[in-house]
Amino acid sequence: MSDTDWWFFDLALVVAAVGGLTLAVVAGAGGVARILLTIPLVCFLPGYALVSAMFPDGPTDDYQAFDEGKTGLGNPLLVSGGLEGVERTVLSVVFSVALVPAVALFASATPGGLIADQVLLGISALTAGLAVIAILSRYRCEPERRFTPSLSSASPFFDSRSSFYERRNVGPYNAAIAVGLVLVVLSAGFALASPPQHDGFTEFSIETEAVTGETDTMYDSTYEIDSQPQELEATITNHEHEERTYTTVVSLERVSYGDGGDVTVHERDELDRQRTTVPDGESARQTLEVEPTMEGDELRLQLLLYEGEPPSDPTPENAYRVVTLPIEVE
Repeated sequence: MSDTDWWFFDLALVVAAVGGLTLAVVAGAGGVARILLTIPLVCFLPGYALVSAMFPDGPTDDYQAFDEGKTGLGNPLLVSGGLEGVERTVLSVVFSVALVPAVALFASATPGGLIADQVLLGISALTAGLAVIAILSRYRCEPERRFTPSLSSASPFFDSRSSFYERRNVGPYNAAIAVGLVLVVLSAGFALASPPQHDGFTEFSIETEAVTGETDTMYDSTYEIDSQPQELEATITNHEHEERTYTTVVSLERVSYGDGGDVTVHERDELDRQRTTVPDGESARQTLEVEPTMEGDELRLQLLLYEGEPPSDPTPENAYRVVTLPIEVE
């Protein structure tokens, strides 16, 4: 088998790399391994697949595409042939930098939101699709014009042995390319190691009844004094990016309402207190006991949620989350 029979080898590697990364993401790979696997996909592979689809043929001219003597303003001729290795590399990085944010923008508009795994899977799908298009594009080229990968074509630097560069000092250009590639890789590594996250928050709610046409309140608002304690189900959902310990305090208050919606608390009794630890991204249910100590219709239950231990005098003003339930005790 000749070298020209391996014209699809680089694109097959792209598809294999994308498949491996997708499996790693699905399997939950993390840490340094995840970053090392993801950097090529973010910095190079999407752009390379796109460049390969746009330029399926290899270079056939004895000068570079940016040879000003041949294609400058003084002699604006179209260049035949494909791209040199350095051109493919630079354009692959540039196109990757353009494609990845576009995928992230699209992901942010989906119901799932801007989630790192979702963005990586989208980039993987886009890269694999472009690689397949590139293979078909190369296949349609004439065999003698078709781009075939080689070690020299994989170099991201100018070659001083080339007929066009042999009289030029390519060192500064190669140094600039090397510095640029290092900066791109470091920037991508930092972004992958420290992805942007939304501000942490905690959801605090109570279980409500199914709403029908006969529903007056979505919770049990009528209690009896000196009866058995009634249960009230509360749910805590942790979105704080780390495990948190919460304390829920249930208090019964006798209140009066003034003009302008002002509320005056006349009495307050603590009915229950529970503590629970919730891992990040998970929910915990608490069964709180409510045994009223007051009678009347100007009463309310206050469910006060605290991170850690509550203060000596729990009030709605010093709680992290508050759920207020007006009730009547007969």
